[in-house]
Amino acid sequence: MEALKSGSDVLFILLGGIMVLAMHSGFAFLELGTVRKKSQVNALVKILTDFSVSTIAYFFVGYSIAYGVNFFAGAETLVQKNGFELTKFFFLLTFAAAIPAIVSGGIAERARFYPQLAATFLIVGFIYPLFEGIAWNQAFGVQAWLKANYGEEFHDFAGSVVVHAMGGWIALPAVVLLGARYGRYTKEGRVSAHPPSSIPFLALGAWILTVGWFGFNVMSAQTIDKISGLVAMNSLMAMVGGTLVAMVAGRNDPGFVHNGPLAGLVAVCAGSDVMHPIGALIVGGVAGGMFVMMFTLTQNRWKIDDVLGVWPLHGLCGAWGGIAAGIFGSKALGGIGGVALMPQLLMTGMAIAIALIGSCLVYGLLKGAVGLRLDQEQEYNGADLSIHKITATPERETNW
Repeated sequence: MEALKSGSDVLFILLGGIMVLAMHSGFAFLELGTVRKKSQVNALVKILTDFSVSTIAYFFVGYSIAYGVNFFAGAETLVQKNGFELTKFFFLLTFAAAIPAIVSGGIAERARFYPQLAATFLIVGFIYPLFEGIAWNQAFGVQAWLKANYGEEFHDFAGSVVVHAMGGWIALPAVVLLGARYGRYTKEGRVSAHPPSSIPFLALGAWILTVGWFGFNVMSAQTIDKISGLVAMNSLMAMVGGTLVAMVAGRNDPGFVHNGPLAGLVAVCAGSDVMHPIGALIVGGVAGGMFVMMFTLTQNRWKIDDVLGVWPLHGLCGAWGGIAAGIFGSKALGGIGGVALMPQLLMTGMAIAIALIGSCLVYGLLKGAVGLRLDQEQEYNGADLSIHKITATPERETNW
């Protein structure tokens, strides 16, 4: 029975890892559909290479920082419990690699290729695992302190704060340090629209992410005996709430409609195992409305050229999700309990601080040392031709 249990756990978490790995293709197509045609190839290449660099960084450095575990023993040791520790690494790696995938959407179309890969290594190897260890592995005694002072630990079941808020807030300094795309904002104060190049590809990316999210959330139980249908139901309700509110608030704009479910799912990750489904519906709906409002504000009023709106989508909706878990997870609002608002507030604030400081250090140093941005001519020609020497479509190629 023990062998059957460990084998089942390995299969369970492996399937979760595969589903979250598939989500990275969703990141790729969401970015491909949102950027202009001259940057589509770059979007696809970035997501794949960022994932590969993330794997190296997390395997050799990051996982050890977060969990104190390394894989330098012999394969005979690693295969114990059907290799459960290896599949757990794979699953958690797909979460870690979401950080550069999130950042990629914010800095799209004007970032240099190799400096971004260097940033990916530093973020996934050192910055993300620091907070991951605090939140999910009792590092530095922070969770114990919260439990002693407020009666409960910080609760983030599937990463609203650990993954999404971290990713969104890491992206913000990178976007600001890079500056807006040329021509996006004029000296006279006008905003030049850069519409999505392909709504079908944008929608495809959103659908892949949405489907994969049920692996992201449900399989965060990590062992089959802890699986909960409540997590799946809450994910569904938050997705629907985010979609409908974003549709109304965004006046049926397809970009908002397809980012709405993602906003809802980002927000429900933290409390998906403790909320009532009606609470999850509200949390997702608030996130959908928040994304539309804050995306519009950052782009048009504050003139921050966050191409995919990753700071509102992941940074703000993720932070909201962390706080909402402490509200809607309480028994008073139909939840299971075991959560408290103050730990959620404090740890969400800590995540934002670590993300901002770490991002400013990494991107500030890289900007000073090697530069982050394509030059004006390269950006005008597009990241595809400038970096990869080929475009996504043949219109600009030589006619043989």
